Amino acid sequence: MIDQITNYRDPDLSLYQLNSNYTLLLQIYPATFSYAIVFEDKLQAWAKDCELLVLDDPGSEHELLNYEYKKVVAGLQSTGFTLVPNALYNENRIADFARFLDVKPNEKIFAQPLDADNHIIYKVDERVVETAAIYGLRKTVFINKGWINAIAGNNPSNQTFYLNIDKEQVDILNFNNSKIRFYNSFSFNNPDELAYYAALVAQQLQLQPKDINLVISGDIEETDENASRLSEFFAGVERNYLNVLHFPLEVTANQLPALAALSLCVSSEED
Repeated sequence: MIDQITNYRDPDLSLYQLNSNYTLLLQIYPATFSYAIVFEDKLQAWAKDCELLVLDDPGSEHELLNYEYKKVVAGLQSTGFTLVPNALYNENRIADFARFLDVKPNEKIFAQPLDADNHIIYKVDERVVETAAIYGLRKTVFINKGWINAIAGNNPSNQTFYLNIDKEQVDILNFNNSKIRFYNSFSFNNPDELAYYAALVAQQLQLQPKDINLVISGDIEETDENASRLSEFFAGVERNYLNVLHFPLEVTANQLPALAALSLCVSSEED
């Protein structure tokens, strides 16, 4: 993992300045959450891997969470998912699709459009659901929905794998003519396992690793062990500089791609 800034706050921003033009973006996990506060298209504050108790007692460090935001998007970490083409999707058959996910008693099922062509059905740990319910479940989305759509809207190459690493999970995304060709998540423990899963995806798509470029984001850098191992097998490894927000100099888009991209999922509809 990389050593990176995990907290940022605009020094000129105070709790009393917040208004309806500010948006709260959340990534919620079973034991932690990360958040970003955005004004129009500018990042104003960011904190990563906060303990859940911060939501009940933000303290002075996270006092901006005391504001009741009208615009909130909460990305929920899933424990499994499946994509269903719109032509096959039927909301009355969600339970049938969910059977492919081996849903446990402590998991809840969510379904929603992922992009113009697919719905996603995903299961979520009930601890994540309980946390998200604080802000209203109507404002929840699949945690990487924004990231997927941001890349799709930027003319992605057919010969590129997009990797986002979040802790010990890698999401691998590939397109064909800007439509999702492959998307899946894998848990890994070391650089060898990460390289193995990336190579496995190439094999499944009948592609040669030496012909594929990797665009990386999240908890990875071009110079760390994970990227170095990937570069031994693939044509090239580069950082994802796709910007969906304006960032201060202290923060780069590559550090919080999935969180920042949740801004693309914002609805101005209020409860």
